[in-house]
Amino acid sequence: MRISVEPRHTYKLINHGPTTLITSAAGGKRNVMAAAWVMALDINPPKVAAVIAEDTYTRELVDASGELVVALPTRAMVDVTYAVGSVSGREIDKFEKYALKTSPATKVAPPLVEGCAAWLECRVIREPHHEKAYDLFVAEVVAAWADDASWKNNSWQFANDDARTIHHLARGDFLVSGPHVKAKAL
Repeated sequence: MRISVEPRHTYKLINHGPTTLITSAAGGKRNVMAAAWVMALDINPPKVAAVIAEDTYTRELVDASGELVVALPTRAMVDVTYAVGSVSGREIDKFEKYALKTSPATKVAPPLVEGCAAWLECRVIREPHHEKAYDLFVAEVVAAWADDASWKNNSWQFANDDARTIHHLARGDFLVSGPHVKAKAL
């Protein structure tokens, strides 16, 4: 089940640097791509930064709509995450080809990809210079959700190994998030 995450805690969803899926939608079209360069940027209001290359179909849809969803795929989704990051949505419907189930978002048009650990519904804050020069998008998180089996007391407590988030290294090699390690005060 998906549970709402308070805006002041949304940075905790992505602060550990996971690979993400970015969904986009505009003009009756939609797409999903894998993105490793996404990070929390601010807490109040919550914001994220994401690199979306100029020549991608996702970029075209985000430019048109000003909206996106950042989702955190799990270990169970590693193959499909790599697949959607390896082909263009201009040629195929990735949702159909890879049998991705979706749900409607609550505040933006792009869909939520089922099976993920978390979802951040976002609206782009236009920064034309950064978008053009660096492919860098800044977006405000307008709603956030986490899988209740892995998100407890405003922290990740992954239900099992397949529920853990993934972290892309290169060429299809991923790491899986590990157990908590508590630092001692020195």
